[in-house]
Amino acid sequence: MASAFSAARRSAAGRRPVRVLKFGGTSMGTTPERLARIAGIVAEAHRRGGVVAVVSARGDSTDRLIDEARTANALPPGRELDQLLATGEARSAALLAMALHGVGVPAVSLLGAQAGVSVSGRHTDGRIRDIDTARVREALARGDVAVVAGFQGLNAAGDVTTLGRGGSDTSAVALAVALGADGCEIYTDVDGIYSADPRIVPDARLIPVVRNSVMAEMAYAGARVLHTRSVELAGRAGLDIHVRSAFNHRPGTVVVPEPEGADTAVLETEDRVVAVSHEPGNARVTIVAVSPDVPLRGTEVLALLADVSVPVDVMTRFTDRSGRHGWDFTVPADDVDTVTSLLTTLPGSLAVDAAVAKVSVVGAGLMSDPRTMGRMLNALLATGIDPLSMATSQSRISATVPETDCARAVAVLHEEFLSGPLLHEAMRPQTVAAGPRI
Repeated sequence: MASAFSAARRSAAGRRPVRVLKFGGTSMGTTPERLARIAGIVAEAHRRGGVVAVVSARGDSTDRLIDEARTANALPPGRELDQLLATGEARSAALLAMALHGVGVPAVSLLGAQAGVSVSGRHTDGRIRDIDTARVREALARGDVAVVAGFQGLNAAGDVTTLGRGGSDTSAVALAVALGADGCEIYTDVDGIYSADPRIVPDARLIPVVRNSVMAEMAYAGARVLHTRSVELAGRAGLDIHVRSAFNHRPGTVVVPEPEGADTAVLETEDRVVAVSHEPGNARVTIVAVSPDVPLRGTEVLALLADVSVPVDVMTRFTDRSGRHGWDFTVPADDVDTVTSLLTTLPGSLAVDAAVAKVSVVGAGLMSDPRTMGRMLNALLATGIDPLSMATSQSRISATVPETDCARAVAVLHEEFLSGPLLHEAMRPQTVAAGPRI
């Protein structure tokens, strides 16, 4: 995918600049007023040049479609579920194109397949393989706004395949890369990226600029503003992502590629933590070998879960008092039934706690200062929160805690690490192009 997009981007050099704007489900809303507001934003951008608008399903449409599917079949087949879910974005695209025509802006709505999006992988969790931008470019050449249904594409069999929850972000970034855009603008219902969830930490502060590597860790650790894969793709392509509110003109947050020499600058600073992220809805899985003589290899566990695209995090190998070894890790709670059915085929005893949250401090150079993990643990213990497990890397330290302790853990860690100035200068590139405001 990266090579195909890189080639497309090179071929786009010298063309008329194109802006790619993505609107989330909350921004789109379910009222005529919300739709008119989004049409106004797109119309203003259209007056300045070519525009591709990528849209999510309106409001909670996706959730309602999933509920409807489960009334027909408790375990709906992936292919048919994708056929249904893709209609949410298709509806949004057609309605926005109609609204644009209503304010005198020529527009054409395109499904993911019509926009040339090719997808591989399993249903409900596809990966963008390539984008043939010919039809989008034709629309732009006519002066139309191309309104593209996000979250979807066509697989090799000619079937609609969706990209997983939040996948419209990835659709937008992929189109921006393929079209050679300078950046991708993500419009949402918040003002940008915060140092923690403001609903939990009222004094959480907006981060004006954040590096791609840090944002990727924040997204993976539970920050829901951006889809993890969209951040990863933008980082590989050297693309800026500008996150801003659809409801005001505040500057938002710019997610920028890594500047040269960034790591050295960060590692030489004292304060390395940038944000606290959290992810409820996890399950802690423990599997132990039946006896010391029967091996239980982590590769077997990971291979089974990889085959069904279940992500594994905070994984630890341990040995109990009887000499049996085992594995402890987290998976999304929604995948518990799948994980249980697979792992019961292995020679081990299985235990699952389906009410676990993952709380993380995110930044850079975290392992370079061993005090960081100690501060995190001490802060949690001092509040009566005893982590179930912990894992660390240079950019993220995560702890699993009972889900009932999640909000308190976030507030405690934000107070511990981010009660002073939000970002030290080494975390900020010296020059950032924030892009035109609307």
